[in-house]
Amino acid sequence: MAHRVFLLSPASCSGERARILLRQEARFDLAVRLREGPGAPVGEVFAFLSGLYFRGKLAYATRFAPRATGLPGTLVITARDGLLPPDTIVHAEDLCGFAEVAIDSGNSRFREPFLRDARSLAERAGPEARVVLLGSVATGKYVDALLEVFGSRLLFPPDFVGRGDMSRGGLLLRRARAGRELRYTSVEGAVLHGRRPPKLPPLRRRAPASTPGGAP
Repeated sequence: MAHRVFLLSPASCSGERARILLRQEARFDLAVRLREGPGAPVGEVFAFLSGLYFRGKLAYATRFAPRATGLPGTLVITARDGLLPPDTIVHAEDLCGFAEVAIDSGNSRFREPFLRDARSLAERAGPEARVVLLGSVATGKYVDALLEVFGSRLLFPPDFVGRGDMSRGGLLLRRARAGRELRYTSVEGAVLHGRRPPKLPPLRRRAPASTPGGAP
């Protein structure tokens, strides 16, 4: 079976949640680890910054990415540092650096490390590898460079078409919990815009685990 890699689009590092996270006065655990401690995994940080959308992408990729192949199953797109595994440790200064770089295919500060890592991935994974982009395919900011490297091997879930970020995140989280993988199609020649699909049903909260002996 051909190797498959999930690429997760990044979270904004210049929005309100980033400002909350990077405040010198912030004393919650993630902020302290980023500013004063050992840092934190980029996947955890982006999940805080983006909320449901990145949480859904990360949960879905973690559930369905191939394991024990010697190759990455999930990589996160960053503004400055190309493609990083979700467990890569970052610090407050890294987030500040990400915020300074516009994610645009015409911006060499983004494009050059992004292309470098995409080409390295293509070489390591081989010509049969498939790359699934969990992110926007309706603009060229990621897609142009990825098509340049992977061509028809760049895939995306057509169920994303017409959905906003929150709806995509909710869909991915539901599928991860249910163990039901989405269908993928090539970005090349695909319909990338469409009508908004029906609203997703409410996401049920998981019941807390009971304590031994049935105590509440």
